Amino acid sequence: MLTIRQNFMETIKGGNPDRFVNQYEPFQMVFAPSRGASAKYGEGPIVDAWGVTREWPIGTPGGFPVHTPDKVVIKDIENWKEYVKAPSTDFTDEEWAPMVARANSIDRNEYFVTAFVAPGLFENCHHLGEIQQTLINFYEYPDEMHELIDYLVEYELRLAEQICKHIKPDALFHHDDWGSQISTFISPAMFEEFFVPGYKKIYGYYKEHGVEVIVHHSDSYAATLVPYMIEMGIDVWQGVMTSNNIPELIKKYGGQISFMGGIDSAQIDYEGWTEEVVKAQVKRACDECGKLYFIPGASQGLAMSTFPGVYEATSKYIAEYSKEVF
Repeated sequence: MLTIRQNFMETIKGGNPDRFVNQYEPFQMVFAPSRGASAKYGEGPIVDAWGVTREWPIGTPGGFPVHTPDKVVIKDIENWKEYVKAPSTDFTDEEWAPMVARANSIDRNEYFVTAFVAPGLFENCHHLGEIQQTLINFYEYPDEMHELIDYLVEYELRLAEQICKHIKPDALFHHDDWGSQISTFISPAMFEEFFVPGYKKIYGYYKEHGVEVIVHHSDSYAATLVPYMIEMGIDVWQGVMTSNNIPELIKKYGGQISFMGGIDSAQIDYEGWTEEVVKAQVKRACDECGKLYFIPGASQGLAMSTFPGVYEATSKYIAEYSKEVF
C-alpha cells in the first residue's frame, strides 16, 4: 500500500495510485506567525494587520471584509500608498518556534509539510479597496493597480523567504479566489497582464527553495485561466467547481495540472444536510473525473465544513468508494 504522500504523487503524475486521494489528507498545514487578528467563525468585526475590517457570520463558509465607506482601506486608488502599509514579516525565532515545532512533528514520508498563505494578490486588492471599485480600477487606473500588485508581490516574497527559512515546507497551499460560480472576475487577458507575472515570481520562489507542490485554492469558475495556472507553476487547482466541466479539463490538461474538488460545497454543506446526498455527490464526482489528475473533495478552502460532520462524511464516502473503484 502506498503512503498518503506517494499515492498523491502517483495521482498527479499519472502513475498508479491505489486509492483516491482523500480531500486534504496529504497536507498538514503550518501557518506563519501573525501580529494581526483574524476573523473566526461567528466572530467579528475585527481589524487585521492590513487594516482591513473582517467578520465571519454564522452559517457562511468563510470570513469577508466589511466595506462600508468608513472601513474601506484604500480611499483613493491614485494615492494608495498613503493607505496601504504591509505588515512586517520580521518575526523572532521565539515567534516562529511553535510553527517550527509543528513542522518538525510531521512525518514527511507520509505527508507534505504545507505552508498556508491567504489572501492572495487579487483578494488582497479587493479586500483593501472594495471589489466593485477594484474591478473598475483595472480599467480606469491600470498603472496604479500594477504598482499596488507589485507592492503585494514584494510582501509575499518577503513572507515566502521567512516561511522557507523556518519551516522548509514541502508544499504550499495558497488562497486567491478568481471568479464566481459561473465566470472569472476579470477577463483572461486582463488576468494575464496583472497577475501572471507576480504569481510566477511568488510560486517560482517557493519552487526554487524546496517546495515540491503548489496547490492553489479558487473555489470558482476559472477554466479559462488554467493555461495561466500552468504557466505560474501551479500543480493542483483546489476548489474546482462543477461549472468548470472538470472531465474536459482533465482530458485537455491532465499531466500539466491536477484538479481537486468536483463536489460543490453548496450542494452538500447546508443546514439539514444528509449522508445520502454526500454519498451521491462523491460517487458522481469520482465516476465523472476518474482516477488520475483528480482529487475528490468539497470545494471549500480548508479541511473543514460550515455545518458539523459534512467534511468527515465526505471523507468517509471517498474512502468507501475507493475500495469499490480500485
